[in-house]
Amino acid sequence: MKKILFCVLIIAIAIGCKRDFLNTKPLDKVSSADTWKDGALAESFVTGIYAGLGQGGFDEQMLASLSDEAVFTHPSRGINIINEGTVNPSNLGWVNVNYRWGKDGSNNDMYAKIRQANLALENLRTASFTDKTLNDRLQGEAHFMRAFFYHQLVRYYGGVPIIDRSYGLGEDYSVTRNTWEECVNFILNDCDSAILLLKGKTMAAGRASDLAAMALKSRMLLYAASDLHDIPTAKTKSSLISGFAKPELLGYTSGDRTARWTAAKNAAKALMDAAATKGYKLNLNAPVSAAEGKKNYVSLAMGGGSKSGDVDKVAESEILFGRYWTTSKDEYAGMYVGLANGPNGYHNWAGNTPVQELVDDYEMMDGTKFSWNDPVQKAQPYANRDPRFYASILYDGADWKPRDKISGNVDPANQIQTGKYDQGGGVFLAGLDTRNSSIENWNGSWTGYYMRKFIDPDPNIVDNTTRQTIPWPFFRYTEVVMNYIEACIELGDDTEAKNWLNKIRYRAGMLPVTETGAALKDRYRNERRIELAYEDQRYHDCRRWMIAPAALGRKLVYIDVVATLKPGATYSAPYKHDETKYNYVYTPIEVNSQENRKWDDKMYFRPIPLDEMNTNLKLIQNPGYN
Repeated sequence: MKKILFCVLIIAIAIGCKRDFLNTKPLDKVSSADTWKDGALAESFVTGIYAGLGQGGFDEQMLASLSDEAVFTHPSRGINIINEGTVNPSNLGWVNVNYRWGKDGSNNDMYAKIRQANLALENLRTASFTDKTLNDRLQGEAHFMRAFFYHQLVRYYGGVPIIDRSYGLGEDYSVTRNTWEECVNFILNDCDSAILLLKGKTMAAGRASDLAAMALKSRMLLYAASDLHDIPTAKTKSSLISGFAKPELLGYTSGDRTARWTAAKNAAKALMDAAATKGYKLNLNAPVSAAEGKKNYVSLAMGGGSKSGDVDKVAESEILFGRYWTTSKDEYAGMYVGLANGPNGYHNWAGNTPVQELVDDYEMMDGTKFSWNDPVQKAQPYANRDPRFYASILYDGADWKPRDKISGNVDPANQIQTGKYDQGGGVFLAGLDTRNSSIENWNGSWTGYYMRKFIDPDPNIVDNTTRQTIPWPFFRYTEVVMNYIEACIELGDDTEAKNWLNKIRYRAGMLPVTETGAALKDRYRNERRIELAYEDQRYHDCRRWMIAPAALGRKLVYIDVVATLKPGATYSAPYKHDETKYNYVYTPIEVNSQENRKWDDKMYFRPIPLDEMNTNLKLIQNPGYN
């Protein structure tokens, strides 16, 4: 008994001497106060803000399928709700994580990440760690990320509430939407702060830099000058916008539009000059060969992530801000782009398949438009096209990876098969990459094409089992050059516009353009469409140019390929593309069964989600959704 009492006494004394022994810090969490005392912890917090970038543009559903670039192969994903014009505040359809506005529990909601950026900026200003260089860099990154998230929101919704501080519990969270002009100015101010704080800092790949902030500034000023956001212009092109009671939420109701185009031009040129070495092969004075043009474009798409010996690693310099991947982390969308989009005859899923509208817009090698009315071009629609076509699209007869690595020795020629092939006696064989494939028949392309761009061409990459590390380019140097060209055209400087437009074309192996005025603008817009295909640009471009009714509203066109044996020729297995043995007939077909697309002017802006409208009664809904 005495021993027990002695032990109790010892414990009591210990407790009395150290009353806070239960006051230990959790080992799996760090307090806010401690975070801003330690530079490494502060950096970890800022790094977490980058999670708002999601998978870049490599989600299984890509923004290309909301445009006239592609159609999404698989039903019930909500994309048709947008493309058929039935989207509304309570039925949003597919919403990419990169522009979510709402309380769906996702850590990738833009306002959730904006709050994190605000927390970082508030605490870094009073942080007690002593490394000023690190503190400046983290503040610069936070300014950039906040600007980036806001630019994502305003591209889809117009003016949104500007939240520039972190809210606490019990506050009034209801806020009004800021005007378009206020939002643009806020984003530009954040960009300028980021440029100043990040200038001269060495940044790891995937982190914001001063050049990334300059690229964001260039893009934002280009959008600000565009038709959709110049309300006097927009009103002439849309009766819905003309009748909207709060047009200042959508664009500038007054002001000097020439000054806005000048600001866009100057911002683009400032970056072009500051980062001239980033431009990949933009110093040419004549077109390269077609073969080199294709290689150049494949290299640009790979962004330094391919191990193929046929890819120029130097092209990775083009990316000013990207989403990068590592094989040590199984980041689904970025790692399995080939699986999500490749041919079903290689056991892939054919996700975002090119439509005929995009294929038709690739020029002939001589710079003329492709035409189905030309009998020679109709007979061989994939011959003598812009080299970027062969680097971006997989079509019937195109060479591709060794099929036997995944599908067996059924195609020694390793060619894409999206047609029907005569076996004699009226019997036709369905291609291995069709929806009637003998390999897999549930996940083939409807359109007769597959995406090639962003899929690593390395023959050792088996897309449904092997991870690739191709980065997603949020901003690349050529986009900024395109911004500069567009501003030059709008300001009447056709000579300077053609100078830079032709540099891009020379790199691709294409002849120079010679047009001026409206014809030059048309050539530029098509060049931007081709050069930036599948890069999340076309959907926004069609809206800001206000050409969406004629572009995004078009019915879908697929290709039907039928090969019949020539007189005297006989079928021999396995099939391979052979124009000496077969007559190939290519027929474009309008198909509305997957999506019956139409355009409604309300889709120039997305609807604010209904739960947001119900929670915040100060919000004003976008036109066409009440």
